Amino acid sequence: MGAVEQLVTVAAVMLGAGTTYLTNHAMERSRNRYQLLTRWDDKKIDAYSNYVDAVKAKIAMAVRLYEFREGLRQEERTERELRDDLAAASLTWGRSFERVMLLGGDEAIEAAHELNVVLAEIEWQATGKVVGSLDEWRQRHRRVFRLINAFHEAAREDLGIQGRVTGEKHPERDLLLPSARRDGDTS
Repeated sequence: MGAVEQLVTVAAVMLGAGTTYLTNHAMERSRNRYQLLTRWDDKKIDAYSNYVDAVKAKIAMAVRLYEFREGLRQEERTERELRDDLAAASLTWGRSFERVMLLGGDEAIEAAHELNVVLAEIEWQATGKVVGSLDEWRQRHRRVFRLINAFHEAAREDLGIQGRVTGEKHPERDLLLPSARRDGDTS
């Protein structure tokens, strides 16, 4: 075997080794990128779902306080205790919103900001910082639940989840109210 043949053989082996190395490197990098993306998607799902849970818990605490203050509900707890419950729900909501701010996509963050505005209005009416009628209270609730759905849409889009929670197949729904209250009877 001549020197030229040996050089060609060595060059072919080196080319094969280099190609194998580059291919393996590219595949490993792609796999790592996918794992990182998947890991962050899991964190985002947790952040988004915890945020919605915290929003709904805050609404529930505001409802209890509002209905107590307006005489629509009998409650074993005092107004102070109900306010403390709302404050605790607000702390949980604040922490969950921060996670959305850290991990969320632009549209999800913007949807959360819009939702937070109406959520604040509900809290303010529940605590008496703003005055409003029962009809205004209900309108705020209608708006907040529409905005929760908008947040769901933005979160699903950010996560690449197909389908929608609103639209033609999912018509807008109204608040579920007992018939006596729906007719304006607050007793």
